[in-house]
Amino acid sequence: MAKLYFRFGAMGSSKTANALMTRYNFLEKGKRVLLVKPDIETRDGQNMVKSRLGIQAECILWSELQNYDERTVRGYDAIIVDEVQFLQESDIDLLASIVDDYKIPVLCYGLRTDFASHLFPGSRRLMELADDITELKTVCWCGKKANMNARIDEKGQILRDGEQIFLGANDNYVSLCRKHYKEGKVKPDETVD
Repeated sequence: MAKLYFRFGAMGSSKTANALMTRYNFLEKGKRVLLVKPDIETRDGQNMVKSRLGIQAECILWSELQNYDERTVRGYDAIIVDEVQFLQESDIDLLASIVDDYKIPVLCYGLRTDFASHLFPGSRRLMELADDITELKTVCWCGKKANMNARIDEKGQILRDGEQIFLGANDNYVSLCRKHYKEGKVKPDETVD
């Protein structure tokens, strides 16, 4: 039975690595799998998905999938979408229709919330529609579960205002537990011996 899956986590929780491993597992079983990412996600090139671990694979852009006809979509055994938080609610509705109408599993990977702890539109719709929701975990510097994506400036200070979407990596974001996010504490205090 095909399902709509949402695998979410804070930055650094290996979402993309998991998406790429899942793709590999399908391919290893002789299945046809389509890897997709939003058009806005260009950090690793237009048609490439790459994890921080260095594993990567070619993909298509969301706009390309939208132009596929039914026969082409039905030719795949699974669809994997990375950085799904950047899709719109109507895009998630389309993914749900692929699952329901074509019986193709769709596995979505992405952030749940932005740097201000608000749901992304695509993630909100997935929380509403997904058949299976799983949190991929990572840890704060203190060892607690990190569930917040703090945007930081060049001095390492947390930014509280700005556009919802700002593409960046470890130099722009840090994963924190809720307590340290609220406190604005991105690392332990320096101690002098």
